[in-house]
Amino acid sequence: MADTISQISASVDALMHEFDVITHNLANVSTVGYKRRCTALFESLLAQESNTEQEPNGSVTPTTSIDFSQGHFVQTDRPLDLALFGKGFFVIETPEGPLYTRNGMFQINQNGQIVNSDGRLVAGEAGPITIPTAFAQSQLHVTSEGTISAGGTTIGKLRVVDFPDNEDKLVPAGGSCYRMPEAIEPVAAANIAVRQGYQEASNVRTVDELVDMIIVSRLYEANMKAIAAQKEASSSIIEVAAS
Repeated sequence: MADTISQISASVDALMHEFDVITHNLANVSTVGYKRRCTALFESLLAQESNTEQEPNGSVTPTTSIDFSQGHFVQTDRPLDLALFGKGFFVIETPEGPLYTRNGMFQINQNGQIVNSDGRLVAGEAGPITIPTAFAQSQLHVTSEGTISAGGTTIGKLRVVDFPDNEDKLVPAGGSCYRMPEAIEPVAAANIAVRQGYQEASNVRTVDELVDMIIVSRLYEANMKAIAAQKEASSSIIEVAAS
């Protein structure tokens, strides 16, 4: 009986983790370039829900993965709002090493360099890209290959990379950015297009997340009732043994 309660408790912990993931997704439904997080819990937990004779499985490990599927595009017409169509990431330079992002809301800092919303340098193929003061942002043109030009002058080319077969190893680093273990090197992204004047919206679907939240709530309530029933049964056994 103690093992059964322990298993149910483990399921409750897993459901709480799932609930945290869902609420985090909902909180970022409007975050540009955000990729939803998901867990591998539902297949096991829903099996328990559909089979009332099956005891809760406490061996489920709440592992989290990232869904890197494409979000829809939102047209802004801002010259430095850039979206990626296809598999790949912009590169953001930091003192701790490169970060990778799908959030292409860029701007120009006081030194004329292209930076992200946190002020970090956006990598070009030949280093940070500096916009000459002679050109206004409205004059900037970005091709689908990521080449930036103004007034017929080529200024630089954005570095866009990919991690074939290793995307699942990216870990969140805040600000819609991800970090990759040093042992894995990126390659130049293929079959990808840069769209100027667009933002890639979050790939979170509010309705789907709310449905998942309802399911998690139902499973949580069912597990709590099972714990209460087990405790009541234990109390009855103790009373009988004491009489």
